[in-house]
Amino acid sequence: MDHIVLGYDGSDFSMQALDWALDEAELRHLPLTLVHAWQWPYGEAEEEAKAHLRRAAEHVLWHGAECARSTGSVVQVETGLYEGPAAQRLVELSGGATLVVVGSRGLSALPRAVVGSVAGYVAAHAGCPVIVVRGPGPLPQAARPGPIVLAEREPDAAVIEFAFAEAAMRRLPLAASADLTEWAARRPEVDVRPHDAHEPATLVVVGRSRGARSGIADSLTQHAPGPVAVVPGAGA
Repeated sequence: MDHIVLGYDGSDFSMQALDWALDEAELRHLPLTLVHAWQWPYGEAEEEAKAHLRRAAEHVLWHGAECARSTGSVVQVETGLYEGPAAQRLVELSGGATLVVVGSRGLSALPRAVVGSVAGYVAAHAGCPVIVVRGPGPLPQAARPGPIVLAEREPDAAVIEFAFAEAAMRRLPLAASADLTEWAARRPEVDVRPHDAHEPATLVVVGRSRGARSGIADSLTQHAPGPVAVVPGAGA
């Protein structure tokens, strides 16, 4: 568990996720692995046709890696190209990752079964925390970034730890409705404050339990105005 995994498909949404993943890799001093999965969607096909699609996939992944390396950051960038369903492969890779970052197309007007199929599946099944970065385009650099928001009243310890770590790394306050008195005493470098629902969040953190979908997590990954972290709880 010593790297960040990014699901990358070349879209505006995955470019925004790339920005976030680079930040995470820099803050955590970890390498970043860009992952792109491809598959032939039309049934049986000649090998030449599949080879053409694979070359296109290779170019998508190369472009993403070049964008990452051209930022001037000191992050080590690696790549992984896979044939098959992207969501399944990202879940497999999550078992050896510190964090998975994926973009969301934000198709909140469509039925739930269609919305964010890759992001939703990965967030619900990954073995490590997943950050779903919502919306297209580059991440806005807010003059006064909002807090890290803990979205549950009775969060699991793993969820609290993740929220405190993000707040500390980003030097942002942690806003919560939960009672974090004991945690705050152990992490005096983090400013803990009550959650103000009208204050925009830099990142919303929510938990997920084993074998059960979280209604809060599902709602946030589909409708939240900004990035959402879904953290596996104890035993998940």
